[in-house]
Amino acid sequence: MNPLAEKVHEAVDFLKQKLDDLPETSVITGTGLGEAVGPLKDSLSIEYGDIPHFPVSTVASHSGHLLVGRLDGCPLMVMQGRIHLYEGYTPVDVTFPIRVMQALGVRYLILSNAAGGMHPDFNQGDVMAIRDHINLTGENPLIGPNDDSWGPRFPDMTAAYDRALRQLCHRAAERLGVYLKSGVYAGLKGPTLETPAEIRYLKSIGADAVGFSTVMETIAAVHAGMHVLGLSTITNINDPIQPLPAVLDEIVAVAKRTAPVLNGLIREVVAQIHRGTRL
Repeated sequence: MNPLAEKVHEAVDFLKQKLDDLPETSVITGTGLGEAVGPLKDSLSIEYGDIPHFPVSTVASHSGHLLVGRLDGCPLMVMQGRIHLYEGYTPVDVTFPIRVMQALGVRYLILSNAAGGMHPDFNQGDVMAIRDHINLTGENPLIGPNDDSWGPRFPDMTAAYDRALRQLCHRAAERLGVYLKSGVYAGLKGPTLETPAEIRYLKSIGADAVGFSTVMETIAAVHAGMHVLGLSTITNINDPIQPLPAVLDEIVAVAKRTAPVLNGLIREVVAQIHRGTRL
């Protein structure tokens, strides 16, 4: 067993001793979105730092708790906050939770994030279903020897974000009266926010929103054979013609205001997965 697999095994053993249910669906929440899933019934909360080898978030708006319980009767695992490359973690560190989820039997992964919007039709507070991404981090969690038991050497990324899950989410949005946008997410390493010239470049290559997360996790999840749904909360608008400073407190505040919308969408999608609509 390779050293990483041994660490994953230790984390999984620790969690299995504490969990009665092993959910097939997991959610990772982004900046200011820790409460986006809502309270879970019969939930167990574990601090990241208590899980063997689990990376700990250093960002104030990421609480760093793993919740396991039931959402409207559906077993669910929720990471309240995530790990980022800009914190100094490696791509393998960032995706360590994905490997733990894989070993626990997670098959469906819902990723949320706070993102800057660049599409002219986007407004602050919109939610965008990610249909594809552009990896501009210069990193990849699969670099190095491949563990064939985890996934193929060259995973196909033509449908990284599951089309059927996106359709479920769009139907849920219609039922809830939410105008769900769709677009391409550009993943940067951060932590500096984008210059106007960088925004012009990102728009020119087809990006609709930009952020500092999600891409590493999606790559590892696709490698693991998971079905991925990505949801971006548009917390600020990046206009290179009339650039305005992005204030972190305002970004977090917008994310928190939008959390109930995200909550509704995630509830509906999780329920549909649990009922076997996707299967």
